[in-house]
Amino acid sequence: MLRLLSFSLFLATWWIAALFVGGAKLPSPPAVLNVTIAEASSGALFLHLGATLARVALAFVLAMSLGSAIGYLMGRVKLADRLGDPWLILLLNLPALVVIVLAYIWAGLTEAAAIAAIAINKLPTAIVTLREGTRALDRSLDEMATVFAMPRWRAFRHVVLPQLAPYIAASARSGLSLVWKIVLVAELLGRPNGVGFEIGVAFQLFDTPRLLAYSLTFAAVVLVIETLLVQPFEARATRWRPRAA
Repeated sequence: MLRLLSFSLFLATWWIAALFVGGAKLPSPPAVLNVTIAEASSGALFLHLGATLARVALAFVLAMSLGSAIGYLMGRVKLADRLGDPWLILLLNLPALVVIVLAYIWAGLTEAAAIAAIAINKLPTAIVTLREGTRALDRSLDEMATVFAMPRWRAFRHVVLPQLAPYIAASARSGLSLVWKIVLVAELLGRPNGVGFEIGVAFQLFDTPRLLAYSLTFAAVVLVIETLLVQPFEARATRWRPRAA
């Protein structure tokens, strides 16, 4: 009920603002809804949403896989941490726009370049989170696994991974929110489809209803994924932790 009330308040504020500002700058909710329905009826909306979601999924899986492995290695091996730390600092402070532009210059306006650029922007946050999680591992549990002669994979599965699960969940949630933003920039600059591409076209045509239709539809999809997938995964990964009273 509180979420429904919040959404109703948002719509009411939007509608009132549209009356004061004017439909040219801020279309009313019905105007944006009509454009959304028209785009969905033609199939264009689902085509562009599908392209964007595919890029998000590929870049997210790639960045999380590499970031988790590198972060775990840097947390376990001091030499790897010292060698990788300068590169990590560079990637953390390199603007996402620079990475995307360089990827397009070096690899061309290709799908691989876009996905690689998105993944590289997400990669350092995953590395940092997993490195800190690895540093926080309970060494006594490692000693217990050694005493009981547990195979390395089983020890990782039953001793290390449960301790890293909250950090993986936190990295996934923060990283996904970052990927959502970066993918639109990558599409705006160099892809022929996707939500970012449509937003760029709407901007060039000063088509505000179309811009809002794609933006709000994308935001709704993000909200659904966050509510149905990310939050339950985070709750499950941290279920063993004691809750505050």
